[in-house]
Amino acid sequence: MLVIGLLLAASAAQAGGPWRASEENTRGWQLMTPQERIDHQARIRSFRTLEECRAYQQEHHPLMEQRARQRGVALPSGRRDICEHLKRPDAVGE
Repeated sequence: MLVIGLLLAASAAQAGGPWRASEENTRGWQLMTPQERIDHQARIRSFRTLEECRAYQQEHHPLMEQRARQRGVALPSGRRDICEHLKRPDAVGE
């Protein structure tokens, strides 16, 4: 089990983003289709700069707010900033 955990951690570090997007770190997770969740996670992992990540958030958050309004549900905020890891000076090119 320890080996698997270390491999997952190494994989996440190489991906440059969270190894698993979830409702804890994704605004509107419950309003996304399974395919959208997969695409979202892949996109988050592809960012190399804070600017790229913030630009995506500027698109994603209003879309999730719109869906929440249409469905008449409250949109909980994510508990973790998915762009936070890109604030480190050594984050680019990981």
